[in-house]
Amino acid sequence: MNNLHTPSPAQARYSVVLADDDPIVREVVRAKLSASQDFEVVGEAEDGRFAVAQVEKLHPDVLLLDLLMPNLPGIEALQELASKRAQGHTIVFSSTIGPQQIVQALQLGARGILSKSRISELEPAIRCVLKGNYWVEGREVSNINSVLSDLSRSMETAPQTRSYGLTPREVEVIALVTEGCSNKEVAFRLNITEDTVKRHLTNIFDKVGMSTRLELALFALKNKLVGTAAGSA
Repeated sequence: MNNLHTPSPAQARYSVVLADDDPIVREVVRAKLSASQDFEVVGEAEDGRFAVAQVEKLHPDVLLLDLLMPNLPGIEALQELASKRAQGHTIVFSSTIGPQQIVQALQLGARGILSKSRISELEPAIRCVLKGNYWVEGREVSNINSVLSDLSRSMETAPQTRSYGLTPREVEVIALVTEGCSNKEVAFRLNITEDTVKRHLTNIFDKVGMSTRLELALFALKNKLVGTAAGSA
């Protein structure tokens, strides 16, 4: 605890910017941190673009960043912050995050990876990154290279077995989106309603951390979620 990053003289507590498009999540996190004498939420953002602006304006000690946000997805927000060297201590705070996204986030300067289902670890994770260490998979890590190496090996050894929690129907939707089909065309091909297609896409975006159809198609091809037949139909 002696090595913990010290707040600036102008502030009594560590400042936190919370970036998440879900107001309920923001409310829960704000309440949890406000209950502590050590942390203060000084800014909030409901999209990636505003999150970058908040960090540049407020220079918080910690940024809690969701990956799946409108305007500028979390990974792209990390890229922009890294290019501007305005990142500080970023903890990726997301519902679903796979090995590839963990590696990307850490390589782009994130100091922690925390699942929203493990909010009880929020304060330990923040204290960990403020000390200069990393928080990954529910534990404090000082040697991030070993973690990156393990994650990279897991990605290489089973590139086609990772399903990202997708159902067979969702994979069918992804295949048709990769072909360039509209929602109406997907509905016709799968004999379902357009509303059902939209629900599937919402679930898919949540699971893989993408926010546009183009990103989804590129992600699907890169991670071999669809076969070559889908891309040539």
